[in-house]
Amino acid sequence: MAHIMSSLRDRLNKRAAYNRTVQEIRMMPLDVALDLDIYPGDAEKIAAQAVYGR
Repeated sequence: MAHIMSSLRDRLNKRAAYNRTVQEIRMMPLDVALDLDIYPGDAEKIAAQAVYGR
């Protein structure tokens, strides 16, 4: 049971980190994003790579 709770907590934490990362990329000023070579339309892809490694 402890393993299930730990796994669930880990998944919830990762999902929260994913959502925060997507939101931060979307809120980033366009000139800053372009300076960092980030296209805001790729926010989900970038966040998934950062949080989940895929």
